[in-house]
Amino acid sequence: MQTLEISGAIIGLIYLYLEYKANRWLWLFGVIMPVVYIVIFYQSKFYADMGINIYYFFASIWGWMVWTKKKDSAENGKISHTPIRFIAPLTLTGIAIFALIAFILVNYTDSPVPYGDSFTTALSIIAMWMLAYKYIEQWGLWFVVNIVSCGLYFWKDLHYTGGLFAVYAVISIFGYFKWKRMMRNEVR
Repeated sequence: MQTLEISGAIIGLIYLYLEYKANRWLWLFGVIMPVVYIVIFYQSKFYADMGINIYYFFASIWGWMVWTKKKDSAENGKISHTPIRFIAPLTLTGIAIFALIAFILVNYTDSPVPYGDSFTTALSIIAMWMLAYKYIEQWGLWFVVNIVSCGLYFWKDLHYTGGLFAVYAVISIFGYFKWKRMMRNEVR
């Protein structure tokens, strides 16, 4: 599994670099990476993370379609802030997803970390949706997901994946500021 985990980490770094650059090719790696991590997380009993990678696979296809629409379409618009009207629905959706996943993991699996796995999965679903619409606040959600995931993966001896998520956490900070600069430049 170590070779598979190293491959997943390399693909993940390429994905993150392309996300940092707001390059639409991130979605291609967003289709490949989940396939690798579905296997890794199944073998490690991170069932919600396995499930989120199924979501990532399809969300990456959708993200590609959104980002490749005509440049002047609203969905493929410029980097922006999350509209205030979305905050409450996204928060409630995240809480509901967390509760549902936690219930399933606690009652129907042998997951060693049902609440941590549920938390990172719920937040990732929301963050991925925000990424597709180029909302800059997605970077803050990814930072939280990455920090928590890093701890969980090191705890389960997934050292390469834990290391990858440590890098993701740092890049989340840089990504936010990079996108903020890009957002200011788009306004001019």
